[in-house]
Amino acid sequence: MRTIADPTVRSGLGARLRRLTPETPRRWGTMTPGEMLCHLGDAHEGVAGIRETPGPRSSGPGKPLVKWFALSTPFPWPHGVKTRPGVDPRLGGTRPGAFAADLERAISSLEALAAADPTRLLSHHALFGPMQPRDWYRWAYRHVDHHLRQFGV
Repeated sequence: MRTIADPTVRSGLGARLRRLTPETPRRWGTMTPGEMLCHLGDAHEGVAGIRETPGPRSSGPGKPLVKWFALSTPFPWPHGVKTRPGVDPRLGGTRPGAFAADLERAISSLEALAAADPTRLLSHHALFGPMQPRDWYRWAYRHVDHHLRQFGV
C-alpha cells in the first residue's frame, strides 16, 4: 500500500506535481491547478500542525466504513466531494499566488508532513474520524494522487 512514509512514493508524487502547469486542464471539479496546489499545501500543513486550519476541530467516531474504503481499497475517490472551507482556496484557504511558489509549497508541505513528529499530527479527520500517523500517511498519498488524476497527471 503506497504511503508518503516511503521516500520513493513521495518522490514520485513530487515528480508528478512538477508536471503540472497553470494551463493543465482539469478532468473534473472546479479547482484550477494553482488552487489545487494551495489546497494540498493547506491540507498537509493543517495535518502536520504547521498551519491552524480555520473552522471547528473534528472529533467523534467519524465514518469508519468510509475511512476503510478511502484508505484501504484501490478504488478511486469519488469526484465532487466538497472540501472543508478552511482548505478551500475560494473560501478560507490560501489563494493562489505565483504558480512556482505554490508548487514548491505543495511539495515541501508533503515532505514536512512525512517528517513531522507523529505525536503532533491531528488526531481526527473531518470525515474519517480518529486517525493514526499511518492513516495520515496513506491519506496524504491518496489525496495527492486523487488531485493529480483530476488533472490527468
